[in-house]
Formats: sequence, C-alpha cells, structure tokens
Amino acid sequence: MKEESPSTDSRKNIDEENLSKGLRDVGLKAWSTVLGGFLVAMVTFGYTNAFGVYQDIYTRAGAASPSRISWIGSTQMFFLLAMSLPAGKLLDMGYFRQTTIAGSLLYVFSLFMVSIAHTDKYYQIFLSQGVGMGIGAGLIYLPAVAVQSRHWQVHRAFAMGVVTIGSSLGSIFFPIMLNQLFKNPSVGFEWGVRASAFLVLGLLVIGNLLMSDNQPDLSNRPKPDMKYMMTDVPYWLSILACILINMGLFFPYFYVQLFGIVHGVDENVAFYFLAILSAASLPGRLLPNIAADKFGPFNALIPCVGISGAMIFALYGTLNVGSLIAFNIIYGFFSGAYFSLVPPLVASLAKGPHEIGVRFGIAYALAGLGFLVGPPIDGQLIGTKNFDWSKAIIFSGVTVLSGFVLLIIVRSMQTRRKNTKLV
Repeated sequence: MKEESPSTDSRKNIDEENLSKGLRDVGLKAWSTVLGGFLVAMVTFGYTNAFGVYQDIYTRAGAASPSRISWIGSTQMFFLLAMSLPAGKLLDMGYFRQTTIAGSLLYVFSLFMVSIAHTDKYYQIFLSQGVGMGIGAGLIYLPAVAVQSRHWQVHRAFAMGVVTIGSSLGSIFFPIMLNQLFKNPSVGFEWGVRASAFLVLGLLVIGNLLMSDNQPDLSNRPKPDMKYMMTDVPYWLSILACILINMGLFFPYFYVQLFGIVHGVDENVAFYFLAILSAASLPGRLLPNIAADKFGPFNALIPCVGISGAMIFALYGTLNVGSLIAFNIIYGFFSGAYFSLVPPLVASLAKGPHEIGVRFGIAYALAGLGFLVGPPIDGQLIGTKNFDWSKAIIFSGVTVLSGFVLLIIVRSMQTRRKNTKLV
C-alpha cells in the first residue's frame, strides 16, 4: 500500500520517489523495527531517566555530595548521546546489527557490575554506571532511533515518536520497580539491580531480534556533503539550542524526588514522582509528533520547549503534594515532547537519508554536553546541607528558555530556506 499526501503535486512526487527507494510506511519489517526500537528506548533512555532513584540512594548512603553524584547520571546521559557519533557512522557504513549487539553486551555487563558496587564507593558506581552503561546505551539507542528513517518517510515523526514512548514507559516502570526492590529488606540494592539487569537483558534480546536495517545501495549512494554540513547555520544553531535545553531540562528528572522529600512530602509518595513525570510524557511523546508530521517539527517543538522552561520556574510555588503532582504531569508532557521531536527535527535538516546517520551522530554527541554539565551544576547550586533550590531553578529555567529563543530564530531561517511555514 502506498502512502500519498494530497497537499501538492510536488509533495506527491517526492513521496513517490522515496517510496521507489524502499522507504515504505507499511510492512512487517517496518513495524517490527518500531517495536524493537521501542524496547531498546525503554531499557536505555528509560532506565537512565530512573537515575533520580539512584541519586537519592547514593546521596543518603554518603557516597559523595549531590553535585558529584549527579556526575554519574550526567556522564551516563552524555555517553548515551556522545556515542551517537561513532554509532551513526557505523550505521551509515552498514554495521547496524553489529553495533547494537556490541552495545547491548556492554550495557548489560555494566549493569550487573553496578549490582556488586558498594553504594558508598564513588569510583565503583561512576565507572560501572556512568561510563560503562553510558557507552553501551549510546551504541544501541541512536541506531534504534535513526534506523526508523530508513523504513518510514511520510509518517517518520510518528514512527520515531512511538519509539521514544518506550523511554517513557521505562521511566515509569523502572523507578517504581527499583524503589520497591531497594526498600524491601529481603531484596535490597544488590539483588534489586540484578533483577532489573535480567529484565533488561531479556528485552534487549527481543529488541535486537525485531529490528532490521533497510540499508540503501551503498554503491550508488551519494556521500554526505560534509562541507555543506559544516557550514549549515540552521543545523549548528539547532545543536546549540539543544545543548542549552539539555543543560536545564533534566533538572526535575534528577531532583524532583529529593525536592519533594526535602519539602516534607512523604517518602512513599515522593517515590512515585518520577513515575508520574514519565507517565505524563507518554502522550507528550506521541501527540506532538502527529502534529509534526502535518505542521513540521519546528512548529511542534518550539511551544513545548517554551512551556517546559516556564514550568521550571513554577517550582517556586510547588511546595506540597498536590502542586508537585500537577507539576510532574504538565512538565512530563511537554518535556517528553522535546525528547521525541528532536529526532525528526534533525532528520528534517538532512538533504537525504544518506546524511541522517552522520547528522544524528554529530548532533547527539554535541547535545550530550548539556546533559554532562547541567545536573552537576544544579547539584553544586543546591548544596549539601541547606538545599538552596532557588539558584538551580533559575539556572535551569534560563538555559531552557535560551534554547527556546534560538529555535525560534532557526525556524525563521528554515521558513525562508524552504519557502513554507510548515517546517
């Protein structure tokens, strides 16, 4: 079945050309690759989003200051994105399967190593969780997302949105699972981590079996125009915007559980804040992507980023259970939209499918710098005794809104370049 867009003849011709190259929005391979990518996102990005649970455990175990502990989670997130550069290149070279399998093995091995690390030994958890799991996840996540563009064309943003929903589901499930296991005296930290590792192993096996590449003919494929890419101003401004947004957007994901406990919320309730945040991001990762297929990724993303930045400042007034739950719901929806809309936005800046791997790799690797430095700066601003939240809120809110302004500028440039407002 061939998908057609009724808007204009030129759009129809473009879609027919892409369909003739094998970019069909139907078929068992396309849908199974989406499902496989969904599972990969669930156990990589989704598990990483559960670091707030570990942040709380390590802080109260006295492993280090909140700022130093944040370096573990931010390093893990940085490598998850930074490894996109070699992973994207390997994807373009046709090594999709080899890359995801190697990443899966490293990721699961490192997670098992976390289970034997001492929670009060900083270097042990940093190497296993920050470095090992981060590198392993990076070799799996980017290929699982980017390969969707080789199976889907007309509904590319929708397909990528479905994949990123997996990270939301993981962000809901894993915090609840880990919190329940860690506080159970008969399980504890070691076996709690091991139980999650066995689950991750099983899901990665299924995900790798379901996913497949739709590699174009390499002999006739044009090479990426690196000179044009290096001077593509909208592309580089978009990356800068993502760096700024990433510096502030993860503040609630790392600290909302601790924020609630410090402000008198019962621990049994605060344990579910991350799950609520992630549950709210489920529709946020899908509905805006449907709009992006019709109106363009920039038009869908910009309002979501602006609202996310404003919501961080709303933390000044969220000092009880009801307001914190409301914050988690609203912030979860709009921040979740950011994570799912960045992939189609980067893909829209590429000249063709042959450029997507390298563009994703460069963009994600550099955007990871925001994740690397943002949470530790937040931790340093919060402090170790009095927990001064004001400076961290201002820092995170300003960086997100700065990225919001840059995206508005890039959108204006893209509308002139493509001669349409649907960008």
